[in-house]
Amino acid sequence: MAMQHDTRALLRTGSALFFTGAISALLIFVAFGGITRRQGPHTNLGWLALMLAMGCLPIGGLTLALGLSKLVGDRKK
Repeated sequence: MAMQHDTRALLRTGSALFFTGAISALLIFVAFGGITRRQGPHTNLGWLALMLAMGCLPIGGLTLALGLSKLVGDRKK
């Protein structure tokens, strides 16, 4: 049975958002100077990457979970 178009769109969107957030979180530590407990990121790009990660990771994770559960539900039919 082929994957439905809406399931594919959910999986594509969720994975794109999640990986965008994961890459931006990784870049905070690798390229933008890291994060300290008292002052947060050390650069403006670090703050931007932190905001991007905080927005993309939860929404991407939830969208990806929705797409995976829809995929499992479609397979049972």
